[in-house]
Amino acid sequence: LCSLSLSLSLLWSDCFSKCCLLLLLLMFVLPFIPRSAGDELCSDSYPSEVTTDGCFLEVQGSWTVKGEVEIDTGANPSAEGGDEGGFDSNEQKVVDIIDAFELVEQGEYGKKDLMSYFKGWIGSVMEHIEEDEKDAFKKRVQTGVKKLVGMCKELQVFTGPSMDPDATMVFAYYKDGAAAPTFVYFKDALREVKC
Repeated sequence: LCSLSLSLSLLWSDCFSKCCLLLLLLMFVLPFIPRSAGDELCSDSYPSEVTTDGCFLEVQGSWTVKGEVEIDTGANPSAEGGDEGGFDSNEQKVVDIIDAFELVEQGEYGKKDLMSYFKGWIGSVMEHIEEDEKDAFKKRVQTGVKKLVGMCKELQVFTGPSMDPDATMVFAYYKDGAAAPTFVYFKDALREVKC
């Protein structure tokens, strides 16, 4: 009986500590998911700010290296019996947000294409907006649409991995002098999921 209670208490403490660790990890990474689909498009673990009168959540991306990376330890490969010819690397330079959320680039959109998309998209998002918030949403989204349509030549357009443009699209552009793109999300089209 004593060994059974000891086993149960060890099992309980191990399970409890794993659950606590999982909760702590999830507390600091809140995914943002489109209101009308299940693709995870962003996380609060990236630097972000709300802009354009509350219409956009702008998230700063950064370049990162993915894959096998050569690490120079300062050793002489020929003295160590290694290959002097170098290292055949499988490294790839990617933008962290595109890679992490498997965003799919959709090609170029002209002003007419964007306006056509936004017309249908606004209707689908309106279904998910609270009735008392709809007027404020319409005002915010008009400002955002005008801004994006004005920038259409410098935008990259993405969808989530399901490639459902009705869910919402993600827009990216390079701020003046920036080395990596800034991603633009319509804040009202996202749903914050607390894990």
